[in-house]
Amino acid sequence: MIHSMQTMIDDVYQAKLQNEEFKFVQMEAEFKALASQINPHFLYNTLDTIVWLAESGEQKKVVRMVGSLSDFFRASLNQGKDIVSIREELMHVRSYLEIQQVRYQDIMQYEINIPEELNPYMIPKITIQPLVENALYHGIKNKRGLGKIIITGVKEKDYFRLIIEDNGIGINKDRLMQIRNEINNNKLDGKGIYGLYNVNERIRLNFGEEY
Repeated sequence: MIHSMQTMIDDVYQAKLQNEEFKFVQMEAEFKALASQINPHFLYNTLDTIVWLAESGEQKKVVRMVGSLSDFFRASLNQGKDIVSIREELMHVRSYLEIQQVRYQDIMQYEINIPEELNPYMIPKITIQPLVENALYHGIKNKRGLGKIIITGVKEKDYFRLIIEDNGIGINKDRLMQIRNEINNNKLDGKGIYGLYNVNERIRLNFGEEY
């Protein structure tokens, strides 16, 4: 009987190990799948802008945009790392903003206020850029006059906060409630919240529900 019980315990233990391994593999696969699906459309628009600038004789702007584009992809790849420091993430988003500022120089300004003490902390790669992209395309572009995007970092006692805000047209309260419900319930309806959903899922999968 003791032998049978020990065998059963071993079987249960092995089954649990296999189950935990499956969950980890599943989580890792989902993490990488979500990370790889960041919307790349700005790349095509950037290349079109570079061609247009070159044809217009704007050599300095061409050099600036090509350099920023190179920095953007270098930070995006980041030697295959899925988790990066805030310093590295800011290099990525800054290159993105520099590209967009050339494209939308008449309507967009940006400001980054992240204290240096936050630079070593780690976050999933490509966390800030999709939110900045939302601020630009859903807030600033539909606003009359000059718009501004501000990225702020705040250190609290046991955690830190990264805040992306803009002075664009805002959002309907009902739509905001709908988006929050979808994100909180982990359900995507396919109506324009992919960037937010993506960021939310990658943080949750990597750091747990406490985030």
